[in-house]
Amino acid sequence: MNSITKFAAGAIAALALSATANASLIVNGGFESTDVNGGAGGWQWYSSSNVDGWDGSNIEIWRDFGSIGAYEGEQHAELNAHPSDGGAFSIFQTFATDPGQVYELSFAYGARRNNNESFQVQIDGAGSLLDRLMDDHTVNSWSTFSYVFTADSTSTTLRFTSVTPETGTVGNFLDAISVVSVPAPGTLLLLSTALFGLRLRRKQ
Repeated sequence: MNSITKFAAGAIAALALSATANASLIVNGGFESTDVNGGAGGWQWYSSSNVDGWDGSNIEIWRDFGSIGAYEGEQHAELNAHPSDGGAFSIFQTFATDPGQVYELSFAYGARRNNNESFQVQIDGAGSLLDRLMDDHTVNSWSTFSYVFTADSTSTTLRFTSVTPETGTVGNFLDAISVVSVPAPGTLLLLSTALFGLRLRRKQ
């Protein structure tokens, strides 16, 4: 095996490692793992203990119900679930992170009844990494949000909390929630160099 081939093999291994690292750290971010009774055109609320990956308040899951379909897949969640316990709805996941590693959060969101709906999205590790009010909802349409952060702890928590309405059971759609690690620039350079080397070798 010559040096170029060895280098390419190492780059391919790095690519495989990068792909693994880029798997989402959020479990069931699309709310697809819980089949809604009645199938398409239905909805159902669940205790968070019955929704894979999530903790906190009740979670309402829709399956192609009403005037808006899922952003991706067949299901999405309504943050303001039914029934209410009298407080703000809040759902969260805690996941393992490497201090100093860069990650990207992304998700889709929309309004159910009116454009005034809003929620708070927070990322917390050893300290607060994100605390933002999402208040630019649009009825019958999905918007997307992404945010890059650097972990400061071995565990990080992502949380969504209803603001408007705070306790009402109508509002704030969520879907396609993901947190992935961002590859180091050196990994990308290694891959591009290896691919160039392979092309050069083929030409020779």
